[in-house]
Amino acid sequence: METLESGADVLFVLLGAIMVLAMHSGFAFLEVGTVRKKNQVNALVKIITDFSVSTVAYFFIGYLVAYQTGFLDSAARLVKDNGYALVKFFFLLTFAAAIPAIISGGIAERARFYPQLAASFVIVAFIYPFYEGMIWNDNLGLQAWIEGAFGAQFHDFAGSVVVHAMGGWLALGAVILLGARQGRFRKGAPADPSHPPSSVPFLALGAWILTVGWFGFNVMSAQKLAEISGLVALNSLMAMVGGVLAAVLAGRNDPGFVHNGPLAGLVAVCAGSDIMHPVGALATGAVAGALFVWTFTLCHNKWRIDDVLGVWPLHGLCGAWGGVAAGIFGLEALGGRGGVTFAAQLAGTAAGVAIALAGGFLVYGLLKATVGIRLSAEDEFQGADLSIHRIASESVVD
Repeated sequence: METLESGADVLFVLLGAIMVLAMHSGFAFLEVGTVRKKNQVNALVKIITDFSVSTVAYFFIGYLVAYQTGFLDSAARLVKDNGYALVKFFFLLTFAAAIPAIISGGIAERARFYPQLAASFVIVAFIYPFYEGMIWNDNLGLQAWIEGAFGAQFHDFAGSVVVHAMGGWLALGAVILLGARQGRFRKGAPADPSHPPSSVPFLALGAWILTVGWFGFNVMSAQKLAEISGLVALNSLMAMVGGVLAAVLAGRNDPGFVHNGPLAGLVAVCAGSDIMHPVGALATGAVAGALFVWTFTLCHNKWRIDDVLGVWPLHGLCGAWGGVAAGIFGLEALGGRGGVTFAAQLAGTAAGVAIALAGGFLVYGLLKATVGIRLSAEDEFQGADLSIHRIASESVVD
């Protein structure tokens, strides 16, 4: 029976890992559909290469930083409990690798290829697991301090802050240090409208892949078959729907906003998906959908931050909102399961934002000062596809 139980847990977590791995193709096509045609190949190459670099970084360093254990042992020892520890690593790796995939969308169209891979390695090896370990493995006493000061530990079931806010706030530093794309903003003039999505169908495909895979991201975060919860699945659905409907209204039917709406809702509900009432999840998603539209518009039209896919509004701000929302809609007074406090959620979220923002400026600042992180003006004008990969997304045949 023990073998059957461990085997079932292995299969459960493995299926979750595969679903989140599939989400990375969603990241790729969301970026392909959003960037201009001359940068589509680069978007595809970046996502799969970043994932590979992240795997090496997390296997040899990052997982050890977060959980004080690794896999440099004999295969005979690694297969204990049907290899459950191995598939748990695989599952958590797909979360870690989402960080570079998130950043990729913000710095698209003007970032150099190899410096970005170096940044991905450092982030997944050190910065992300540093905070991950504090929240999900009680490292360095942060959770104990939060519990003592605010009455409960910081609760982040599936990574609104640990994954998404970290990725979004890391990306903000990179975006600011890179600067805007050529011609995007002109002094005294509105933002140049000549950078629309190259393919709404590809953008929508990416959003759909991410949306479907997210149910593995959230539900399988239980990590044990016996702990699976239908509440997580329904809350994910309700937050997704809330995000779509809010984005439709706030974005005035714009397809880019509409297809990012479900992602905003799902980012926000990760933290409290296991403790909220479904109505609370719907409200959380709706706030996130509206928040994304509002802040994306402010970024580009007023603050002139050229975040191509809006990853700071989508992941950074909606992820932070999700961390706080768990401390609102997770309360028993609002139909939640309890075990959280608003102050604890605020403190844990603030810690994640601070670490990510500092980490983004540190990593990309050092790379900018040493090897450079931006394509030359000529290469940017030509497009990353030809300047980096020497091939266009579509070949012209006479």
